[in-house]
Amino acid sequence: MSTSGVLVHERRRFRAPAQDRGVFCDPPPAALPAIVAGNQARLAESTLELQGRRLVDLARKARADLLRTAYDQTAQYRSVRERPAADSALFLAGHQAEMFHPGVWAKHFFLDRFAKEWSASHGPATAVNLVIDSDTWKSTSLYAPGGSRSAPTRAAIAFDSDGGQANVPTEERPVVDAELWSSFGQRLAEHVAPLVAGPLIRDAWPRVMARWQAGERPGAAVAQARHQIEGAWGLDTLELPISATCRFESFHWFVAHLAAQWPVWREVYNQAVHEYRRANRIRSRNHPVPDLALDGDWHEMPLWIWTAEDPRRRRLFMRQTKGTCTLTDRAGWTLDLPLSPQGDAAGAVQVLAHAAAAGIKIRTRALTTTLWARLFLGDLFVHGIGGAKYDQLTDTLIQRFFGIDPPGYAALSATLFLPVERPGVSPEDLRRIDGQLRELVYHPERWLDLASLSADERTAATAWMESKHRWVATEPTIQNARQRTREIRAANAALQPWVERSRTMLRQERDETGRAWQRESLLASREYSIFLYPEKILRDFLLAFRPATL
Repeated sequence: MSTSGVLVHERRRFRAPAQDRGVFCDPPPAALPAIVAGNQARLAESTLELQGRRLVDLARKARADLLRTAYDQTAQYRSVRERPAADSALFLAGHQAEMFHPGVWAKHFFLDRFAKEWSASHGPATAVNLVIDSDTWKSTSLYAPGGSRSAPTRAAIAFDSDGGQANVPTEERPVVDAELWSSFGQRLAEHVAPLVAGPLIRDAWPRVMARWQAGERPGAAVAQARHQIEGAWGLDTLELPISATCRFESFHWFVAHLAAQWPVWREVYNQAVHEYRRANRIRSRNHPVPDLALDGDWHEMPLWIWTAEDPRRRRLFMRQTKGTCTLTDRAGWTLDLPLSPQGDAAGAVQVLAHAAAAGIKIRTRALTTTLWARLFLGDLFVHGIGGAKYDQLTDTLIQRFFGIDPPGYAALSATLFLPVERPGVSPEDLRRIDGQLRELVYHPERWLDLASLSADERTAATAWMESKHRWVATEPTIQNARQRTREIRAANAALQPWVERSRTMLRQERDETGRAWQRESLLASREYSIFLYPEKILRDFLLAFRPATL
């Protein structure tokens, strides 16, 4: 382990496409097979041990558990093909259990195609989407456009009420307002009807309701309904909540290793976070993640903890004493692990497994989510834009704490606007008009139409223009600087009445363009949920994703 050194990779630039139907993929798809092969080779050759177990053995066990569990869980709510081969390459993506936008959904289609192409040329491969159900819902409403094409509006359509569930992860969160939840699909479809015909929500929400009525939590119901639609469109991906992987034996080894190597991990973690903030000029202490805290002799771990009795997320802390590591939520719950920095973690792993079976939920948090997935669960992880930015920090943690080269990953996103006619204006149009208005003040002579002036006006305007030209051409000196400035300003002021008509027209254009830009920015948002789009628009766009031709 090392607590110093440069960041692993040069900063990669991740930016979502601004244009409609734009696609972003970094690195290019043609480079991904080599990245996968490199990731597989580095794992196979690794000699890294985590408290008495080799990383390669833990990863193989985790991947076998992932394939089995993902297949079994997916088969509970949609048809799947034959069980994946045990030696399948595993390609992963992940996102919260939300009604996300097409740019997020694009990853699932990409993974499906990539896995199929890999299977055809390299050997068996399986695509698995991890549903990050350890996160909370950021909102219980979905923003959607409404109104009319000439005067669109945007409103938050509620699918539930908070009901004191703000800090409850989607793994545990129930429906609070059954009436809001049940009527959401109809209300959303009616709201967007003036702009969008046949939104996907009409097909999706009955599926969501069926999964919820079958006993699923609302977050899982949304994810499973969306996954059913993927299956109907021909995708062969599997899905699994991240919570299920946190019950794997390999995950308990991962947690035990982090706990045993404290406070080294905390030092590496906080130093890497500080460097990331400096490199990216981030002032907030909460971005990209907060520092890990130290409260007396209690060290914060980058993990969540909650219990079946109290499902609110809490930060996990630990304290080391001779031969024992104590975990706590600082709210009354504790768990003693037989664990020391140089000792075997088998006993601690057994205690963690028993705790999990008893309803103790230890879950990944932010950076540890993809660290766990990339090191243990898959051969390639495909991020969205936000996750890819932050995982440059994860690269540093892997290099410095584990002392190995981090597995390569990919970033992919896409932009698809709602199929609504838009004004087609941009901020550049506003800046152009603002520049012209400024030019009227400081360079009115460029806007003068001398032919439209009377003879007397033409004579006066010409005189002022010539005066300004002479003073502009005069080399400024200490002696003439003030007079030169006064004369130029006087000429500009004197010419203003003859450009007033142009100013009035530009201001009118500025107002009209401003209103058009408001409509454009409202309608041309890439953040609208997939459920707002017509099925054919989505299906045709997303099914065209092919790794070799993106």
